[in-house]
Amino acid sequence: MTERRRSFLKTLSGRFLILTVIFVMLAEVLIFVPSIARFRADFMLTRLKQAQIAALTQLAAEDMVSPDLERELLANAEVYNVVLRRNEVRQLVLSSPIPGEIHETYDLRMAGPWELIRDAFACLVDPTDRVVRVIGYPVQDAGTLIEVTMDTKPMREAMLDYGLRILALSALISVVTAFLLFLAVRRLIVLPIRRVVRHMQTYAEAPEDARRVIEPTADVEELRIAEEALQSMQTQLTGNLRQKERLAQLGSAVAKISHDLRNILTTAQLFADRLEGSADPTVARAAPKLIGSISRAVSLCESTLAFGKAEEPPPQLRRVNLAQLVGEVAEGEGLGTETTITCLIDVPPGLMIRADGEQLYRVLSNLIRNARQAIEPTGQPGTIEVSGGEDEHEWWVRVGDTGPGLPQKAREHLFAAFQGGARKGGTGLGLAIAAELVRGHGGRLELARSDAEGTEFAIHLPKGTTDTAG
Repeated sequence: MTERRRSFLKTLSGRFLILTVIFVMLAEVLIFVPSIARFRADFMLTRLKQAQIAALTQLAAEDMVSPDLERELLANAEVYNVVLRRNEVRQLVLSSPIPGEIHETYDLRMAGPWELIRDAFACLVDPTDRVVRVIGYPVQDAGTLIEVTMDTKPMREAMLDYGLRILALSALISVVTAFLLFLAVRRLIVLPIRRVVRHMQTYAEAPEDARRVIEPTADVEELRIAEEALQSMQTQLTGNLRQKERLAQLGSAVAKISHDLRNILTTAQLFADRLEGSADPTVARAAPKLIGSISRAVSLCESTLAFGKAEEPPPQLRRVNLAQLVGEVAEGEGLGTETTITCLIDVPPGLMIRADGEQLYRVLSNLIRNARQAIEPTGQPGTIEVSGGEDEHEWWVRVGDTGPGLPQKAREHLFAAFQGGARKGGTGLGLAIAAELVRGHGGRLELARSDAEGTEFAIHLPKGTTDTAG
């Protein structure tokens, strides 16, 4: 039972019910405070009116009222004595013994709202029966002032009875109001939200099923907009999943075809090697071209298979010394002192970046290899320059070469697989994979420039807020 109650309080309906009760009770308290103060003031005004009637009766009889009748008049008015001021003369009209000293004097002629509220709650919290003096204006202009002395006990009992009735009524109003609002909110808001959630759960079970896409039916504008947005998202997701399934099937078929084709091309390459040693001059001249074509075909098949199987894991970000990493890449690509290609590294020795060392190695290796392959066909000495640095927001690495630059067709689809290859026989997979790895770091790989003086790529890696020691 306790767990059920706790779960209900965590729901939107439960919390709205609680808030409704709280706010309604707050409103009732704001009503109760001036009401109880007004009730006290009216109670004392009633006593003043009753005392005035008794006083006028005494004055009309011209002192012929017996002591017993006087006591009865005071008892009916529930006061001890009555003082009436008429024609600037203050006169004690009715009097009786006062059981104690006067505790407080209340002048209703000058009392403001805050004073009435203060005095009312002071009377409520004080259970002692006290004698007080009350001053007010006579009704019907029967004088300039009337003053009575009375007990506070009857007034406090009447205030308590009135307050309890007001609180009971307030509680009843709060409960009824909260219940009605609860039903209204449940009907207008909670149930439509539950419907949306139920649709989301049902859709998640089988997102490929178009029948499970939500149909907007909400009358509330905000919920209607949410349902329409959810419908659009589900429709797009269902279409993407179907497309992904087709692509997966197509990729599987391509992989099988590529595998078989590679085997066929390997056999053809063996025969081409034999043809190269033929005595026939025509055959001997054609054999190298055939071998080159077959080699490119085999390379394409191998690259296609590798790309289809590639599932790059998320980068494991660590602190990496960029200068050391660039040096390892240059050494691995054979850019030593014995080659005609010079590798210049302009990276601060102490520059530490946050990246996956293995993945960044592959990116730099691809860029440096492409730079070397761009310079080698020219037959001229060349330079590959790798620079790095940082600013307030990111780290950057630039890889440039003195090659002939990229053709316009290669620039248009530079980072697209099987479309961006600049080298004859290339697949463009290297740059596509490199760009994907950089995006996995939250960065970007871009072509900074490419002209007759060479090509330069730029890697931008954003700085994060948390460093992971490696």
